[in-house]
Amino acid sequence: MKTQVLATLVALLVTVSAGQRAAAQASTSVNASKLGVAVIDINYIFNEYQKHKGEMDAMKADFRAIDTQLKTEQQKIMQAEQQKAESFKPGSPEFNQLDDQIVKMKADLQVQVTRQRKDLVEREASIYYTTYREVDQAIKYYAKNKGITLVLRFNGDEADPNNRESILRSINKAVHYQDQIDITPDVLALLNRAASQQANRGTAPR
Repeated sequence: MKTQVLATLVALLVTVSAGQRAAAQASTSVNASKLGVAVIDINYIFNEYQKHKGEMDAMKADFRAIDTQLKTEQQKIMQAEQQKAESFKPGSPEFNQLDDQIVKMKADLQVQVTRQRKDLVEREASIYYTTYREVDQAIKYYAKNKGITLVLRFNGDEADPNNRESILRSINKAVHYQDQIDITPDVLALLNRAASQQANRGTAPR
């Protein structure tokens, strides 16, 4: 099912014109409609799409809060173990009782860590999937509106001469040259404008 952000895209395509975009952005896609072919930098879109960045920042903030909570629980366990070692004689009822409590605390913490790690992984996957759907639909709407029949993915990053993996990625990239058929800025502007309109209306995207 389309999100409300996606539903806004169609209306935006009617109103967005070349004059509303920066000249530098417009020039990157000037040949796309004429040739019917375009390229787009998906990694750049994900990194600069404000809604996606906001959701990822919120998730990272929650992760830091969870990490702080887990460290607090670990500190409690360490304090209990120190108390057991310093205050009670091994084998005494007090020692055994505290030892049982520590075992339970460790087990509970492990369950909590596993559950929260699973929740964060699922949340991250959901964020990326939703963004992927929004980007995919935005590309299709834009391409149809501009008479573009083929959109190829490319990577606009320059190879790092000191990084082997970066060099290999550049060697293996699908598009090595393009002449003003890059629609990345246009699609990114479309996505950001749609998300902004939804936020201004006070309607959270679903």
